[in-house]
Amino acid sequence: MCHSCAQVRNLSLISLILLFLFAPRLSAQDRVTSDGTAQEADARSVLVLQRLSGPLILDGRLDEPAWDRIDPVPLIQYQPVYRGEMTQRTEIRVAYDDEYLWVSAKMYESDPANIRANTLTRDRSSSDDILAIVLDTFKDNENALWFSTTPLGTRIDRAVSSDAEFTGGGFESVMNKSWNTYWDAVSTTTHEGWFSEMRIPFSSLGFQDVDGRVEMGMILYRYMAKNSERHIYPPIRPEYDLGFVKPSQAQTIILENVSSTRPVYITPYVSGGFNQQSELKGDGTGFELGNDVSRDIGGDLKYSLNNNLTLDLTVNTDFAQVEADEQQVNLTRFSLFFPEKRQFFQERAGIFNFGTGTVDRVFHSRQIGISDSGLVSIAAGGRLVGRIGSWDVGVINMQTLKGDVLPAENFGILRLRRRVLNPRSTVGTLLTSRVGSDGTYNLVYALDAVLNVRKTDYLTTKWVQTFADTPRNSEKFDFAESIFALVQFERRGSVGLGFNGLLSYAGKDHDPGIGFVLRRNFWSYFGDLGYGWLYDGGSIIRTLRTSTSVRSFMRNEDGSLESLIAKHSWDADLTTGASTSASAQVEVEDLDSELDLPGESSVPAGRYTFVSAGASYNFPFGSLFRGRYNVLVGQFYDGWRVQMNLGPTWTVSKHLEFEGRYRYSYLRFSVRDQTTHVHLLGLTTKIGFNSKISMSALGQYNTADDLFSSNVRFRYNFREGNDLWIVFNQNLNSDRMRQTPELAVVENRSILLKYTYTFYR
Repeated sequence: MCHSCAQVRNLSLISLILLFLFAPRLSAQDRVTSDGTAQEADARSVLVLQRLSGPLILDGRLDEPAWDRIDPVPLIQYQPVYRGEMTQRTEIRVAYDDEYLWVSAKMYESDPANIRANTLTRDRSSSDDILAIVLDTFKDNENALWFSTTPLGTRIDRAVSSDAEFTGGGFESVMNKSWNTYWDAVSTTTHEGWFSEMRIPFSSLGFQDVDGRVEMGMILYRYMAKNSERHIYPPIRPEYDLGFVKPSQAQTIILENVSSTRPVYITPYVSGGFNQQSELKGDGTGFELGNDVSRDIGGDLKYSLNNNLTLDLTVNTDFAQVEADEQQVNLTRFSLFFPEKRQFFQERAGIFNFGTGTVDRVFHSRQIGISDSGLVSIAAGGRLVGRIGSWDVGVINMQTLKGDVLPAENFGILRLRRRVLNPRSTVGTLLTSRVGSDGTYNLVYALDAVLNVRKTDYLTTKWVQTFADTPRNSEKFDFAESIFALVQFERRGSVGLGFNGLLSYAGKDHDPGIGFVLRRNFWSYFGDLGYGWLYDGGSIIRTLRTSTSVRSFMRNEDGSLESLIAKHSWDADLTTGASTSASAQVEVEDLDSELDLPGESSVPAGRYTFVSAGASYNFPFGSLFRGRYNVLVGQFYDGWRVQMNLGPTWTVSKHLEFEGRYRYSYLRFSVRDQTTHVHLLGLTTKIGFNSKISMSALGQYNTADDLFSSNVRFRYNFREGNDLWIVFNQNLNSDRMRQTPELAVVENRSILLKYTYTFYR
């Protein structure tokens, strides 16, 4: 037996022994299986929301008679102890009128000093107390809109996709923090606690009505940051990583005689600024800064064609105010993945999800308007999302202008998906096209089915085929080389027995032109088996889970092993709100070419087996000084690696917050006498002058690139859709002598002023 296979076998054996020797004793509550969540959700009756009987003033005081006639929802404690005794009294009411969905909450607090109100910055939650409503507006059990506010009335809105199930990339893969819409919230604080009102226009939601009857999914909760206590409705069992925002577990609600208004939002912009770029002098003896002055106009239009279809149009699209990407250190042979942050692509973005791996996907909107050579101008585009009959529909068409490297291109995307068999099963298709003015093209069709076969057991199948003017690695088109196929069977949930088995295939010419792909030309096998426990109030541990997984990639040509990783992990959530994990893993990598690493290090082609271990700790969210910390130590190919990540956050006051990021990688290859130290430092400063004026500054230094970068954004939000932005970007060379001739101090620098004003009727 091969040495690596023996290590995998031994790791799996040790995992099973640990599981049986050290598995904690279950309480009576813990003996409920992971199927309990689905059973509890299915057993709930439909809640018919009450219509308001009088006018309301949005002031956070809740003293109108109309609120007194609305019944509060029955809340339970979700955490730290499921159905435990709630330490404070909470009353949440939901109602509606002809134009708005209203939410009110009386959140009593015996000691008002415990109320956490830490930030004024839009879309920012900094250890604040929270009131939230999650709405699955089309009742598709897959996507939802998440609205929350704080004791300061700070508004936070996000979009949930993939039923809040991590599909690769962690939290960011299912939680879109860049999505925004039109709504209002006001909060007040007294000696009794804090009180809040939300007002959400129906025109900001999108829904489907049948003879004036609207069916949605709804989750409500109050979160107390000081002791990490969450009160929730409906009674969702905490058996999922993000169960408190999981659309498939939402309470079904009914609204009667509701029709959405169809406002038109027209948002023109004007911008101007200058850009300085380091350029090589004509005689080749050095660098100098070139100057380029820019002036631009453009705009967007948003129109709801009906209750369930929203059209967005854009002309001369500008994304200058978008937050800069966080830099990463690449220690692999694959490309780095960066999430989409541009607002135009955020509306119901979950419809377009079509994952084919951890971060792999058939459609990744960052391929539009962004290339390896920099930004590409977008002339115009349109986007239509919503529902037609039984089908979820998403359509995008964008036209870019000719750039320095790329031709002018047209991008087309069509996504269709509908429920079948039961509320948690879907089938769908995704079509994409990328056509260049030089005659190049890339076409893709994809089919997928996600079937809820039994309670929390799911069967997923996917098929993707690509067509291009020139096959990526072949001289002529070969059907088998252009496809991707996947079949997966899993039991979802973090409590009870869980498993995941997956088989996938990708040909060497598989190339989705508007997608993101890490590797091609493989067969892959993945298996994961784990068990989780949910504890009562007698333990510091809230949930505990152990799992063992093995994933391998085999080359199509000869079936040889390209990569394998076997991992065993223990993960625990604590009643304090903190979480911790520990893991050990064995990796096998067969390099067919030399792997270049940061600094002067490299790994020759060949087959390597290496072992490592890691641990992490996340401080409670409610701490004013908090953060995420992890360390990884062990072998790395034919050398050693020590990797450390520190992510401290300090909320100084409601006006000021610092968020740090430090990643240190140490690589040592004694056989080649190579040593590399890579430092990646980042500091984000958030300043909220008041609820309308804010500023953020991101400074980053990466020793691998010898660059110090800064991104400063000032925003004056007069009202929703009416903004003044001032954006400053700069990259400085920290090692000017790394090439000849000597580099300039400033690699590039820009400052931009942008003003947007939204007209609506």
